[in-house]
Amino acid sequence: LGLWASGGDKERDDIAARIRHHLVAMLRYGPKLSPHDLVTELDREVGVAARWDLVGVLEGLREDPSLTRDGRAYVRDLLADDALVRALRGEEAADHEIESTIDDLLRRSRIYRESKAFRKMMAFMAAFRRYSPYNNMLVRLQNPSCAYFATARHWEREFGRKIKEDARPMLILAPMHPVMTVYDLDSTTGPLPEELKNFANFEGKWNPRWLKNLTTNAERHRIRVDFKPLSSTHAGFARVTRGPEGEKFRIVVHEELEPRDRFGVLCHEIAHILLGHLGSDRDKWWPARGHLGRQAAEIEAEATAYIVTRHLGLEGTSAEYLSSYVDDGDGIPENVSCDIIAKVAGRIEKGASARATGAELAPGGAGRTPASLTAVDLSRRWGATAA
Repeated sequence: LGLWASGGDKERDDIAARIRHHLVAMLRYGPKLSPHDLVTELDREVGVAARWDLVGVLEGLREDPSLTRDGRAYVRDLLADDALVRALRGEEAADHEIESTIDDLLRRSRIYRESKAFRKMMAFMAAFRRYSPYNNMLVRLQNPSCAYFATARHWEREFGRKIKEDARPMLILAPMHPVMTVYDLDSTTGPLPEELKNFANFEGKWNPRWLKNLTTNAERHRIRVDFKPLSSTHAGFARVTRGPEGEKFRIVVHEELEPRDRFGVLCHEIAHILLGHLGSDRDKWWPARGHLGRQAAEIEAEATAYIVTRHLGLEGTSAEYLSSYVDDGDGIPENVSCDIIAKVAGRIEKGASARATGAELAPGGAGRTPASLTAVDLSRRWGATAA
């Protein structure tokens, strides 16, 4: 109270205007933050005094016609979320242990980038020819999970790999010729970087109920989980769907993985959904954060899976997997939310540890918005098609 007595109405109006400007810019161009992350950002950009006027500014934006429908819904849900009150009181904060864990994971990924194994993997990926977007599309139509493809001659000359007997070729367009045949990695035999063999491997204690519980709890929330054949470099993917049984999201995990490896990949793909990377749920169970960018989305999803599996006693290859997504800077990228990672990791671990009751994966809501459904396909794989 003394703060406003000394500053006057003009100063308070100025702070409110700065809060509004920041919120409108976030709603139009930036990620929709959790209550804790929003309060922390306003503390940094506007000052601690922003806490006094934040609720009032949000009330003014609740029905603001200049915002999108999703933006207004975000504001309304934020005002209805008890986490905002706790954040304004300073009670809502990301667990320091979680932040330290993510920091350590990214540090190990950066160290791995300097290793011989990483250089070998990058050399393998760089040896592939760049094909046209149209030819990449043709390959994806013929083999949706294909990550690497080349002609028989290129496979043998550059990689020392031979085409398997009875391998199925794929057709693409060729300069000066009608078509040419190419083959995916699984149609060849020969040496491979270790990372391509082990990038989805997990070791440690294992309880088969974790996979069963997590699959059942996901499906209770209309996240369909399938185990199907994929390429050897494609462990799984998550995407938006509208299934006949009312499914809203679909996850596919490579069926040839060992059960504990399937579990680790499933944690990663469910994390993408609950972190909002594919848009929000139609019932507004989690936030829409699909504009983070691939780097931040993969760091968040893998960090979440890393926290869950490590708490349960499993050790995977998260540092190696994230090595192609981290940069050479220090610390955690700005648009990666430790607060949301901590919450989602807790939900997934609970979903794996508890039998289905219908509430294991449903969050208490943090900046939730109506569905913003897209055709995003977030995959856990090494490399990209026609790398």
